[in-house]
Amino acid sequence: QVQLVESGGGLVQPGGSLRLSCAASGSIFSINAMGWYRQAPGKQRELVATITSGGSTNYADSVKGRFTISRDNAKNAVYLQMNSLKPEDTAVYYCYAAVRPRGGAFGSYWGQGTQVTVSS
Repeated sequence: QVQLVESGGGLVQPGGSLRLSCAASGSIFSINAMGWYRQAPGKQRELVATITSGGSTNYADSVKGRFTISRDNAKNAVYLQMNSLKPEDTAVYYCYAAVRPRGGAFGSYWGQGTQVTVSS
């Protein structure tokens, strides 16, 4: 059983910063890509940023230059540093990981989501 647990969401004023964390736990053999997606009310879930096990990153155009994704492979963790937040960044943020469980095949795993609200 593999679980992803997120933390770090909350309410912040425009221009502020937040740092999201996500840790994978359970019977894990290896983790390939990790990342963050978000879903705003009435909208589809969209990619925010991803990072490979080797550290290569990819960002949505809307967050480039403001958000930074990083990971700690020893801790099976991924982070999202969000700066210069805008009201349009308001969404539920979901952690994602491509995990190979011990004795199993790679699969996609998701966290439960953490709310980020940017408002004055």
